[in-house]
Amino acid sequence: MDRGRPEVPVDYLKAEWKRDGLNKSVQLTISGCLGPCDLPNVVAVLTPAGWTWLGNLSERAQFEALVAWARQCAADGAVAPLPALLQAHGFERFERRAAGCADGCCE
Repeated sequence: MDRGRPEVPVDYLKAEWKRDGLNKSVQLTISGCLGPCDLPNVVAVLTPAGWTWLGNLSERAQFEALVAWARQCAADGAVAPLPALLQAHGFERFERRAAGCADGCCE
């Protein structure tokens, strides 16, 4: 555990991604902090469909599901739906703001 947070099996994830050449289909980013530091254990994956952010991952089964999902995407040549085990962990990286906000960051 790092700072009281469950361990992220970084070596396992990197080895699986490398062994199966998954970066060709699904890019995985793991870092101590990817921005939303108030949410522990965040991973970001980039596919042709865009970014998927997952947070608060704490169980080995969740990381195994992430690897299995990436393998499925690679095998299908398309982005597969996230496994049910991971769906509740998805989040939007940036809050969507109403049009007309004062700081100019609106979409």
